[in-house]
Amino acid sequence: MQIYEELVARGLIAQVTNENEIREMVNNGKATFYIGFDCTADSLTAGHFMALTLMKRLQMAGNKPIALIGGGTTMIGDPSGRTDMRKMLTREDIDHNADCFKRQMERFIDFSDGKALMVNNADWLLDLNYVDVLREVGACFSVNNMLRAECYKQRMEKGLSFFEFNYMIMQSYDFYHLFQHYDCNMQFGGDDQWSNMLGGTELIRKKLGKDAHAMTITLLTDSQGNKMGKTAGNAVWLDPNKTSPFDFYQYWRNVADADVLKCIRMLTFLPLEEIEKMDGWEGSQLNTAKEILAFELTKLVHGEDEAQKAADAAKALFSGAGNTDNMPEVKLTEDDFKDGSVLVSDIMIKAGIAKSKGECRRLIEQGGVSVDDVKIADVFKSLSKSDFEKGYVIVKKGKKIFYKAVIE
Repeated sequence: MQIYEELVARGLIAQVTNENEIREMVNNGKATFYIGFDCTADSLTAGHFMALTLMKRLQMAGNKPIALIGGGTTMIGDPSGRTDMRKMLTREDIDHNADCFKRQMERFIDFSDGKALMVNNADWLLDLNYVDVLREVGACFSVNNMLRAECYKQRMEKGLSFFEFNYMIMQSYDFYHLFQHYDCNMQFGGDDQWSNMLGGTELIRKKLGKDAHAMTITLLTDSQGNKMGKTAGNAVWLDPNKTSPFDFYQYWRNVADADVLKCIRMLTFLPLEEIEKMDGWEGSQLNTAKEILAFELTKLVHGEDEAQKAADAAKALFSGAGNTDNMPEVKLTEDDFKDGSVLVSDIMIKAGIAKSKGECRRLIEQGGVSVDDVKIADVFKSLSKSDFEKGYVIVKKGKKIFYKAVIE
């Protein structure tokens, strides 16, 4: 199976232009393609996984990726899928975030010997003259068509600023610039980016002629990808200082039953033949599939050693076996013990399981807190040092969030 057919079989492709031409170029390693990453935080998230693994797959098939760091577009902010305007960042914040992205991308993409490029659109967008841009590309965009674009619909309900309205033109200009200066002939992005991306394809054709081979592919990230990387309202980061390898493992270990095989197919590099054997799995076999998914993705981001540590820690918690050394840990000091004991609620707050006493009370009253698998019913429950006889206690919130509390 060639690479384009594999992308289709893995359920990655949503919409394409010039499909026959795209298939031929990708399968023969002739594509120079880009994917853009706006620098809205100092770490990539699990939501970027589909783009990162796609770049790796295509590079392995001989194609050349361009990772476009959105140092310029981040200063505007993409309104796609938003009901409010994004927070505006300083140039210093954006530059710092871009540096963090570069370090993380190098785990997926080989940038040596010209095999891939990393460019920053601040290098060309921030030097543009507004009047020159209007004269050069303004006539290529229909305001009527732009207002009908899916990416603006949600923002139109509350009011779309002219500031954000320019984002499509800036993103389109990126493809136009990359096409001319880097021989970039293809762009990939989320399905929710279709309107923005078509703007770039059409701009190239209008400015450079209909025979300009500029192609667009979107991935199925509008529904599945936007769910990835967020749990309980918090992002799941690729930076181990923001999301530990164990918490990263646990996020994927706890995906919904209906999503686990889809995620394995889309995000891992396991052979399709091996994945097809899992299609009939159900019940306890789906837990095995989740463990495979969590291990493969943690290995990809944090390395095999950290993936194995996370797997061992999960096994220790949920099956009573394995090595507890790699569980997430909160350290208690003498100052935490008042009159020889410490409140369970204080341990929860120190570990970050809850943010306030009020939240602790609600969780305990709802039966959502346990210590060493014994449910806590008393909101004023405290532990003495004798409760730490084995060296630690495990404080758990629900089924998925827990910490090993130890005394320093």
